[in-house]
Amino acid sequence: MLNILTKFFGSNESELKKIRPIVERTNSFENDLEKLSDEELKNKTLEFKELLQSGKTLDDILPEAFAVVREASKRTIGQRHYDVQLIGGVVLHRGKIAEMKTGEGKTLVATLPLYLNALTEKSAHLITVNDFLAKFQAQWMGKIFHFLGLSISAIVHEQSYIYTAEKLDVEDKTWEHLAPISRKQAYQADITYGTNNEFGFDYLRDNMVVSIDQSNQRELNFAIVDEVDSILIDEARTPLIISAPAQESTNLYHQFADLVKRLAKVDYAV
Repeated sequence: MLNILTKFFGSNESELKKIRPIVERTNSFENDLEKLSDEELKNKTLEFKELLQSGKTLDDILPEAFAVVREASKRTIGQRHYDVQLIGGVVLHRGKIAEMKTGEGKTLVATLPLYLNALTEKSAHLITVNDFLAKFQAQWMGKIFHFLGLSISAIVHEQSYIYTAEKLDVEDKTWEHLAPISRKQAYQADITYGTNNEFGFDYLRDNMVVSIDQSNQRELNFAIVDEVDSILIDEARTPLIISAPAQESTNLYHQFADLVKRLAKVDYAV
């Protein structure tokens, strides 16, 4: 069966061969980046933005940008992206599906294309399956992005947060690096973590406002969908519907019903 499927759909080997030179190029920056100070490494973000403004593309700066994220990760959370994770980052940047098993570091992989696409100063979103993961990933990976000079937010049900390096005096120490902010402020962050439902409902609400100033989301640009089969297949069967209690009393219907009974039957020519 596998041979038959491979015959019709092909294998990933040809794609992997095209990506491996990019991984090798990324690895070539590691020794030089290790010698940089924290401030010099952070300034790489400004250098990349200037390169993009001068006409370079994201693909042009991808190898070095990925290498910068890996070095920042090593210095902040003590984790180094493996080559297979670099491959996953390239695949996600290209808008394709990367299948990874539990424990292979999907959360860390996502930091690579998120950082790269956030350099355009347009929206970069990570869509996950529940509020806990949105907050957890934003706080954990926020250390990397903050180190590199980017802002990170999380949107959950009826609440929004921004990552801060300073510990906050909060009752639940689990989220001591997440400060409450408005929804609009959350969408102004360089990178935003949230659930599919929250992104979806915010989009619907923005399409109901009477003034553009009342909308929260900015122009949609780049997004990574975690657990893509669950979100785009399983949960896609449940539509997002905005509803609210009726503002008028049902007594009005009874009053109109009584009025109709008293109307005279008269024909009119229009």
